[in-house]
Amino acid sequence: MEQTKYKAGFATLIGRPNVGKSTLMNCLIGQKIAITSNKPQTTRNRIQTVYTSEEGQIVFLDTPGIHKAKNKLGNYMVNVAERTLAEVDVVLWLVEPTNYIGAGEQHIIEQLKKTKTPVILVINKIDTVKKEEILLFIDTYRKQMDFAEIVPVSALKGDGTAELISCIMKYLPYGQPFYDEDTVTDQPIRQIVAELIREKALRCLEDEIPHGIAVTIESMKYRKHIIDIEATIICERDSHKGIIIGKQGQMLKKIGSQARPDIEDLVESQVNLKLWVKVKKDWRDSDFLLKNFGYNPKDSE
Repeated sequence: MEQTKYKAGFATLIGRPNVGKSTLMNCLIGQKIAITSNKPQTTRNRIQTVYTSEEGQIVFLDTPGIHKAKNKLGNYMVNVAERTLAEVDVVLWLVEPTNYIGAGEQHIIEQLKKTKTPVILVINKIDTVKKEEILLFIDTYRKQMDFAEIVPVSALKGDGTAELISCIMKYLPYGQPFYDEDTVTDQPIRQIVAELIREKALRCLEDEIPHGIAVTIESMKYRKHIIDIEATIICERDSHKGIIIGKQGQMLKKIGSQARPDIEDLVESQVNLKLWVKVKKDWRDSDFLLKNFGYNPKDSE
């Protein structure tokens, strides 16, 4: 393949919380990097992943969901998401299949109308509706603004993803790849491990605890054929700490046993995982603690 014919560029996935951005990105690159949960605002940082083929390279930025912020962490997440629109070659706006466009979607439409970047509307979760309804949903959104492309997909089943990749490639500039072909993410291993533990905590705890938890990796020590990992789950209240630990430590064990296989797949080694729980009151409104947990407020300015 001649390098002059090669395409390389950046695409961002935006959308309201919980529309399936992380699931779609994991599906497109064929590896689990971004965590998924049925709770909104699961993704907190801008996660960069890489899709490479003979035709070109797409660097995906999976941003936090655009929503009305309630605290400093919320402001950080929204600013990161909105700033990304001007930094990429193409924007993928992910929506659910519906005829109703609420206030949250209208807010995103207003942001998209301000950008000169081509916008591909991606209607996700088409596996949950009848095929004949999809055209109605396309028509509803088409009336809102002029999209470069409209692509229906199912991130869960992988339907429509090949067509989506082809559509993205159309809008990328010709040029050298940014990363070598083996790269799938620029995220440090520690950060992905922390996120995988946070994902399992969110899933195991379900509605018992609001999503005010963070995970820090205290140490990763490499021995022959095994990695010792010590991690701390941070919560905001003493009552939350008890729920996370559970009766006789059962909940903490459950979180650890669910996280371990995913971590072992990621690091390609056996893992000895130890989890601790600490309370840091109101950490989501502390600039110092946000920075400590990997959410640098300067990134959102």
